[in-house]
Amino acid sequence: MLSQTSKYAIRALIYLELFSNPEKKVGIKEISEKLDMPSPFLGKILQVLVKHNFLNSTKGPNGGFYLKRPAIDIALMEVIEVIDGKESFEICVIRNSDCDPKNPCSMHHKMAPLWNEMRRLFSTETIADLVSEFRENKEKIRI
Repeated sequence: MLSQTSKYAIRALIYLELFSNPEKKVGIKEISEKLDMPSPFLGKILQVLVKHNFLNSTKGPNGGFYLKRPAIDIALMEVIEVIDGKESFEICVIRNSDCDPKNPCSMHHKMAPLWNEMRRLFSTETIADLVSEFRENKEKIRI
């Protein structure tokens, strides 16, 4: 349901919450290797997250990334909206064009409750929630 780009962004934020802070920044190479993500693609994602005030970054030999905001204040929906757009849970599963209640496809009314539930879930879950789950079940959850 989520784009690969959103998944990478969320995973990177989890990693940075776990392993970075303003005194210990994490470089793109480390994140890329630890999370098995292509470095150039990850770099673009991280720059978007910096631009939207999720992250801070510094250049140089001791440079890298760290969370700008507390993880508890970063709802997953915010990340998804920045990466995929606000309409990411309204994309028609059949058409290439817009699909809405006034101009529905045959799946629209079946999908609308699912989209609403996903919006609710991603609006209430935060990076801190996922980090907490990771810390409690390290063997079960892989980032």
